[in-house]
Amino acid sequence: MERDECRCGREGVVAERVPTLIDHVGTLLRPRFRRAEAHRHAVDYLRGLLAEVERKNGWQLAEYAGYRHPRGIQRVLDRYAWDAEAVRDDLRRWIVRELGDPAGVLVIDETSFPKQGRHSVGVARQYCGTLGKVANCQVGVFLGYASPRGHMLIDRALFVPQEWFTRPRGHPDRCRKAGIPPSVGFRTKPQLALELIERALDDGVPARWVVGDEVYGSDGKLRRALEERGQAYVLAVRGNEKPTTWPPYGPPGQISVAEVAAAIPADAWQRLSCGEGAQGPRLDDWAYLPLRPALRDGWVHALLVRRHPLRPDDLAFYLVYAPVATPLAEIVQAAGARWTIDDTFKLAKGQVGLDHYEVRSWHGWYRHVTLALLALAALAIGAAKRGEPPVLSTSPSPSRKSVGSSSGFSGWRREHLTTSSPGPAGAVTIRKSPRRLIVDAA
Repeated sequence: MERDECRCGREGVVAERVPTLIDHVGTLLRPRFRRAEAHRHAVDYLRGLLAEVERKNGWQLAEYAGYRHPRGIQRVLDRYAWDAEAVRDDLRRWIVRELGDPAGVLVIDETSFPKQGRHSVGVARQYCGTLGKVANCQVGVFLGYASPRGHMLIDRALFVPQEWFTRPRGHPDRCRKAGIPPSVGFRTKPQLALELIERALDDGVPARWVVGDEVYGSDGKLRRALEERGQAYVLAVRGNEKPTTWPPYGPPGQISVAEVAAAIPADAWQRLSCGEGAQGPRLDDWAYLPLRPALRDGWVHALLVRRHPLRPDDLAFYLVYAPVATPLAEIVQAAGARWTIDDTFKLAKGQVGLDHYEVRSWHGWYRHVTLALLALAALAIGAAKRGEPPVLSTSPSPSRKSVGSSSGFSGWRREHLTTSSPGPAGAVTIRKSPRRLIVDAA
C-alpha cells in the first residue's frame, strides 16, 4: 500500500510532533522500572518506534538514540526488570481515559508475523494472514477498541500452537528455552480472545458491543460467556453454523444460517452503510432475523446477513445478541467496526514496528508488542488532541475474510419460510415447514 493512499495512518506523524505525549508515556512507565537507566532506555525505545527508522530493531533504534552499542536498547526486551502486564494495564486505562465512550466496541482479531526457523516462541507452520497462505509464522490475538473518538489496540496474546506442548516436536525443553512460563498450556484462539475481552470488561472498559470474525463467532463457549455477562455482540459465523430457533420467532429446531439467508424475501433487505471507506460509505444490503428470545428479559438472539449490492451470492453471516429494540442501523454499524482493527494493524506495522522485533522469547515478544502498542496509542491520542478526525478505513469495501462461505449453496426455496410483520429493527420472522421440522427431529 502506498503511503499517499492511507488516510488513516497519517504516517508523517513522528515523535517530534508528539513530544508532550512521549513525556506522558515516560511518566506512565516510570513506576514500572526499578532503575532510572532502564526507564530511560525504555523511553528511548519508544521514541525510536515513533521515529522514521527504517527497521525498528535493536541496532537501528540504538543508532537513532545516539548509543554506541545496542545493548542498552536490547536489555529493555530481555534483561531489565519490568512488568509488561502492568504496563499493558496502564496503557488500557490511558486509552479509556482519552478515547473511551459508552458507544465503544471491543474488536477481536489476529495478525501474523512471518518467521524463519523453529526457535522463536510459538512459531509453526500455520495459516499466515500476512502472506495469505500456510507458512512459518507466529500469530498474535489482539483486542482493539473503537469509539467515536478513535480506535486503538488495547491488549494482546501470543497464540502458541498445540505442537509446542505435544510430542514429537513439542517438549518441555523447547518451551523452557523459549521462556514460556510453566503455568501456560495450550489455549485456542477463542480462549485467548475471551481472556482479553473479560480482562477489559472487568477493568471497566466501556463497550456496547463485542465484534469478531468467524474464528471467534463460531465458538459457542465464547458466545455463551458474553451472554452470561449481558454483553451485546455481533460475531461473524460461517454459512454452516446452525443456531437454535424458538417461538415466537420460529418453531423449536436448528437451521443453518445459509439456509435462512437463501429464503429471505426481496423486500426484507435494506441498503445501509456499515462505515466509511476510502471511496465513501460502505454500502451493502442487510437483513435482520430474530431467532429466539434470550434468557435475559428484553434481549434476543438474531441473525444478521450482509449481501454485496452487485454480487448477490456474496453473503456474510453474523449472530447477534442484543436488546430487542436495537435499531438495525446500530447493529450494522457495530458489524462494520470490525474492520477498524485491520487499519490499526496496518498502522501498527507500518508506523511503530509492531512486526519489526528480533526476539525469540516469550517475554521479549510481550515486551516489544506492549511498547509498540504504547507508541501506537501516542499516535492515536495525539491525533485526537489535535482535533483530527477518527481513523478511517483505507479499503473501498470490507475485507472478505469475515465473509461466510455461502456461494453456490441452493438452500431452502421461498416456500420453506414465511414472513411476518417487521420487528423493531426491520426484522422478519422465520417459519419452518412441517416437513422440515420432521426431518430436523429425526
